[in-house]
Amino acid sequence: MKAESFAVDTGGGVFRASREAPGGGPAGGDALHGHGARTPGSLGLWVFMGVVTALFTLFLAAYIMRMDSPDWQRIALPWQVWLSTAVLAAACVAMEIARRAAHSGRMVRARHAFRLGGMGAVAFVGVQLWAWQALYALHVVPANNPAGSFFYLLTAMHGLHMLGGLVAFAFVAVDRGSGTRTVTRIGLCARYWHFLLAVWVVLLGALGWLTPELVAYICGRS
Repeated sequence: MKAESFAVDTGGGVFRASREAPGGGPAGGDALHGHGARTPGSLGLWVFMGVVTALFTLFLAAYIMRMDSPDWQRIALPWQVWLSTAVLAAACVAMEIARRAAHSGRMVRARHAFRLGGMGAVAFVGVQLWAWQALYALHVVPANNPAGSFFYLLTAMHGLHMLGGLVAFAFVAVDRGSGTRTVTRIGLCARYWHFLLAVWVVLLGALGWLTPELVAYICGRS
């Protein structure tokens, strides 16, 4: 049976609702808002991402300052980090597809893409552990090289934030609704995935290409 939908003009925006939500129960009061107001969850996520950005900025500042020490030995990044980057980028693409599909009311497509985005995040964490194992095999451990120590620290912190996102993902994945709350949650997860990809690209750039000579040149000490 096809879902019967209707629109209501309340003067403050058009609401679209469905008497029978695809893949779930009645939409009821959990209707889809046409204009998408700023929700407390959205504001809270922006604040959280600001705090995380400040945290990683401090870590990177410490990383740059530590590069001046005589015991600094640059490490070659294992090839697994490039694989994990591709996996995380694919997960973000899936999340963006889910977000757009949810906003257009195609909830079946949205849920499929959303699950793919979550699976990609799990794969990203797994590949990162693989990268750690590769470094350990080369005897790069946190205790013998500050560059290695920062690699483990920065990637571990990023991985922990990814795991935190997966906890939120698990709650949304079991949500069978199709209204404003579900659509908003999918959108928040997509935004967080994009944010973690941006953080990862910055970390990868610092770990892979930032050198003491480049830092000295940028700071005008060369």
